[in-house]
Amino acid sequence: MYSIKNLFYLMLFFTGVTACNTNPPLYESETYTIYSDRVEQGEYSAIVRSENHLVSDYQSHKSQTFSPTIQFKFSINGADNEMGYNKDHRANIYPAGKDTVVLDVTFGEQADLRSDVSADKSVPPNTPVKLRVDFTPVLESFESNGFYEGPHGNKIYKEDFKGLFIAGSAYPLNWDFENLVNNPQAELTDENGDGIYETTLMFNDYDPSAHVSSEWKPENDNSKYPQFSSNHPLLNAIYNLSLDELQKLKEEDGTFRTGKEWAGVWTRDISYSVYLSLAMLEPEMSKTSLMRKVKNSRIIQDTGTGGAWPVSSDRVVWSVAAWEIYKYTGDRDWLKKSYKIISNTIKDDEKTVLNEDFGLYLGESSFLDWRKQTYPLWMEPTDICASMNLGTNMVFYQTLNILGRMAGELGENAPAWNEKAERLKTSINEHFWISEKGYYGQYLYGDRHMMLSEKPETLGEALGVIFDVAGDEQKAQMLTNVPNLDYGTPCVWPQIPNIPPYHNNGIWPFVQAYWTLAAVKEKHSALVQYGYASLLRPAALFLTNKENFVAKTGDFAGTEINSDWQQWSVAGQLAMNYRVLFGMNLGTNYLSFSPVIPESFSGIYHLENFPYRKAVLDIEVEGFGEEVSEFYLDDKLQDEHVISADLMGFHTIKMVMNNHIVQREFYRADYMVSPETPVVNFSNGQLAWSPVGEKLTYQVFCNGKMIAETSNTGFEPENIEPGSEFQVLAKTEGGVESFLGEPVVNPESNFLIMEAEDFNLPDDSNVPGFLGEGYVEFSNELSERLKFSVSAPESGKWFLSFRYANGSGPVNTDNKCGIRTLFVNGEFASSLVFPQRGNDEWANWGTTNTIEIELQEGKNQLEIGFQAYNENMNGDINRFLMDRIIIEKK
Repeated sequence: MYSIKNLFYLMLFFTGVTACNTNPPLYESETYTIYSDRVEQGEYSAIVRSENHLVSDYQSHKSQTFSPTIQFKFSINGADNEMGYNKDHRANIYPAGKDTVVLDVTFGEQADLRSDVSADKSVPPNTPVKLRVDFTPVLESFESNGFYEGPHGNKIYKEDFKGLFIAGSAYPLNWDFENLVNNPQAELTDENGDGIYETTLMFNDYDPSAHVSSEWKPENDNSKYPQFSSNHPLLNAIYNLSLDELQKLKEEDGTFRTGKEWAGVWTRDISYSVYLSLAMLEPEMSKTSLMRKVKNSRIIQDTGTGGAWPVSSDRVVWSVAAWEIYKYTGDRDWLKKSYKIISNTIKDDEKTVLNEDFGLYLGESSFLDWRKQTYPLWMEPTDICASMNLGTNMVFYQTLNILGRMAGELGENAPAWNEKAERLKTSINEHFWISEKGYYGQYLYGDRHMMLSEKPETLGEALGVIFDVAGDEQKAQMLTNVPNLDYGTPCVWPQIPNIPPYHNNGIWPFVQAYWTLAAVKEKHSALVQYGYASLLRPAALFLTNKENFVAKTGDFAGTEINSDWQQWSVAGQLAMNYRVLFGMNLGTNYLSFSPVIPESFSGIYHLENFPYRKAVLDIEVEGFGEEVSEFYLDDKLQDEHVISADLMGFHTIKMVMNNHIVQREFYRADYMVSPETPVVNFSNGQLAWSPVGEKLTYQVFCNGKMIAETSNTGFEPENIEPGSEFQVLAKTEGGVESFLGEPVVNPESNFLIMEAEDFNLPDDSNVPGFLGEGYVEFSNELSERLKFSVSAPESGKWFLSFRYANGSGPVNTDNKCGIRTLFVNGEFASSLVFPQRGNDEWANWGTTNTIEIELQEGKNQLEIGFQAYNENMNGDINRFLMDRIIIEKK
């Protein structure tokens, strides 16, 4: 049976459908239009048949044509190590007659094959291509030298050789080097032992990632959830689709899976999702999911770059979700439990990832955790570990802020947490804010002298607004100046050249949701309209809440990895209803309402049976605007737009908007790609680099300060001091900048090199590639401290790094990062981090990031050992080899 109210909304629905051709659109741009009952994009459309029925004729561009020109590259052990970072093979694979296309390549020699074949035809379906690689240069080097030296100077030892793989631009190839070893199609083999490795691949085969359903109807009963209705049928249907997908995410063990293609609970995914809407929809399942990511009363950092924590350090976003659950439920047992977990975690982080000099936390970008997608190619896990990211520091700030508020709720000492939060806020604004651009930069990176990448990072910018790290004027500037593209706001801007879409050239609906909530907080209705539309379009056309889509084209196909009903995309879509149209904001003892409804979205919105603490609410909003003019609780006009957490039973809320919009602008940017990153070398007092484009200027930096700008590809610095560090950046005439190139240090620097095996620990020499007489091993079983002394001619700061190997896991995942503590003259000096460098690649030697230590004049005693806070995310395996200790006066 329908209630009178539901019958009213059904009438609105049918009148809306018949009048849709005359009603103005909810959103209109040159690329797509959203109406009350449909979405149109070029020749495609998604149409609402009912609140529980959507149809779409959208077809991915990727599924219709297949370019015959491909780029590809070969890989030893799943690393980008055949040629320079910006060099690929190129070939036309369009078949000539019935013969199979054969591509012959010599490893390490760039090839342009079959360039005389026409490239204006689509590759026929199921086209086989045979690839043959002459691998004898590598095999001969293995036999004569014991290793092969790659293009970046890295040595690949014969004992570490795991296989030859291929990466490339067209399905079934992809550019995900680090996962090639897990893809059987990507491996080439030498069946007859002649040094020629071969494989045959099928191109323009059916690619399931390039297709979606043409119709959606619910598969689950969604009646237990709050029921949403309005005079905009599209919004009703997308809400119901999202509830249906929320149910698909439920696992039998009481947790949320991460997406259709992603089983299990992931710390950052569940945390960002719980904040967006899951705390209000499924608080108990949210608790269970969060607790799945706790071990030893500390938050788990999921597998990640270099072996997870502390290279990746954004696990503290868990606190944002835990706090949101408490505000919704008022569960004090949960408050006590989560306070202990968060405080234990932050205390370990303060020892391990807090850079006292900058007052910032170290570690990888929050959620942007695929190295090449948002970092320059030269950055290894050690470099990422030493970097300081905007979004990660935003969640650390909010964690400290939340700890202060939790302590206050529990009657404990809050000022210490609050003071730490304020210090971090000051540091964020000091080091990340770019006043000329009106937004925060992406991260501080480098080696000895950190510099700011001036790209905006949308999630970090949004959190800066939502968490009040930015001041009022900063917020206004950010919402005006952060770039937004045709199909939504990209994760970063501009894009990195020659990197396939994912985080780079990608739009992620959950990030779009946070950016839209930032606009709601500052009552920027134009940006709210744009942001909401950017979420409705893909959900309607693709008939699911995809994880991501290509920023340039708006297409779901073509990103490196994608998934239907992705958890945080679902949560973000539902947040548009609760946090935008109804403007819900949770306090510790209240629920407030501040809707922002763009004029084109004007209407009547109704939310039935919304549970809050011991109350059940029937909520209605009428009109449009950025302010509520009238707020009724049980038909009684109220002075404030707030209800108490003590409210019990059934109640009605009605809000009437002020029907007024303040016109504000936001930046509609062009899709843009930055120049490639210069690769710099330093010899004979001269800096030199290869050109990375036309009509570029190059900025030369010494120790973090620009010393020259030139159109040449070389520069001779004057009065070079020992230890000087140089970097080069490319810049277009329009001011678009590349990343800074890898730091190079004056080779005439005065390094003090000590062999680790010369001191008190037993040495070994079984693994090749060490320098000196051997190396020492660190593991949980070998727990004795390494002790050595350094004589300093004067007191002051010194640079310290280590040559090491860690073959406990691959470079991009797992959880076996090596961690130890350095003591200088008996006092804690720093945590030391030794990230994974390749699975079972113990002869893959590298150098840690450089840290600064304080030495006294004369003899200094240094010790390296294990402390409780050095336990990594694996717990059992915390192993690495140390070859050399490298010290230099700052």
